Amino acid sequence: MEAFDNFWAEAVDLAWGMPLVILLIGAGLLFSILSKALPLRAWRHSIDIMRGKFDNPHEPGEISHFQALTSALSATLGMGNIAGVAVAITMGGPGSLFWMWIAGLVGMATKYFTCTLAVLHRKKDSRGVDQGGPMYYLEVGLGKWFKPLSIVFSICGMIGCLALFQINQLSGLLESDYDINPLITGTVCMFLVGAVILGGIIRVGKVTEKTVPAMFILYVTCAIIIIISNYQQVPDVIYSIFSTAFGGESLIGAGTGLAVREVIVTGVKRAAFSNEAGIGTAPMAHGAAKTSEPVREGLIAMLGPFLDTNVVCTLTGLVLLTTGVAANEDGVVMTANAFDVGLGMFGRLALTVIILLFSITTMISYSYYSLKCAKYLFGEKIGQQYVYIYLITFPLAAVLNPGTVVNIIDTCFALMAVPTLTGALLLSPHVLRATRDYFRRMNL
Repeated sequence: MEAFDNFWAEAVDLAWGMPLVILLIGAGLLFSILSKALPLRAWRHSIDIMRGKFDNPHEPGEISHFQALTSALSATLGMGNIAGVAVAITMGGPGSLFWMWIAGLVGMATKYFTCTLAVLHRKKDSRGVDQGGPMYYLEVGLGKWFKPLSIVFSICGMIGCLALFQINQLSGLLESDYDINPLITGTVCMFLVGAVILGGIIRVGKVTEKTVPAMFILYVTCAIIIIISNYQQVPDVIYSIFSTAFGGESLIGAGTGLAVREVIVTGVKRAAFSNEAGIGTAPMAHGAAKTSEPVREGLIAMLGPFLDTNVVCTLTGLVLLTTGVAANEDGVVMTANAFDVGLGMFGRLALTVIILLFSITTMISYSYYSLKCAKYLFGEKIGQQYVYIYLITFPLAAVLNPGTVVNIIDTCFALMAVPTLTGALLLSPHVLRATRDYFRRMNL
């Protein structure tokens, strides 16, 4: 087991370096420039799309615009926002939040380009249903010579989109607070999630459109109450975020001096895990939307990184820093302690309920991503059987070392980002042409 842990520790160090950080941030900046800051200019139209103003049930696809957004958000709004921020602050100090903000803002443009491409270059599966995602826009948009990148993305997606982190953190919290055996947590979740995901993306969309808004409102409300109750600490916390963004001392934990590289890489890595902009998962959900307007789906997709990182992750970071809880690499326990300090036992109980909702909805959405990758590689009939492998990993993930789980997911996400962004950069002229045409027709 030690060799297994060491392998993934070395793998993540190789995968996550400054080159990948430059690719993620640089691509987002380039997309922002090419689109002339479209995410900032078109937000009102994006809200209209989310409200269902342009929904047409007769257009190709499987789910509505709103269901596509909530399906994608159910994967991103989860442990990355709760445990991931705690891990970021523990490893990179308060300054890592600054780089999460940067990654979230430029990630809006990245999501716009990748999710527009997911609809622009769809491909029918063996059932005649349109499918979209990085593996498809690489193959359809760039041709057969780029299919090896589609294969790399799909292999890494099958592993990276396993619900290892969600199960591991949830079982850790329930064992810590209620002495529930991790294997029991993993097994119960396996059956609960299995009951939903065996119904496919349509059932996933119906579940997430109801649960995601409710858990978002509950979490944000609790976090704001805690921050307001500790308002005197907020100015010092904001100062610490900016003053340590380029290296410095951690406010909590051991207070170890941190190199600027570590702070930046930690912030961008955790933002990528949280909002998944540039990783390629969200395009798989948005590629299933009922629409014949690729740009429309890109516009609603770009809301995801802002809501996820610049709103929810910021609130989590402020809760952790204003309450001054001790650093804990288990992540979720650290955030639970902060809610306990801020709201007493009610806070801890509320967070437990929120974590249950966040975890289960993420497990549901991740199953769709894993299965989509498997179906691309092995076809509909054989690929569908991967659902059972996905579910069987639940009890295993519950007992794995938390650090190893993070390393596995981070490594796979890094390897998914390379083909996703390569395709998006090469196909960016297609997005720009579609954007100009759409804005002209809509008089925007």
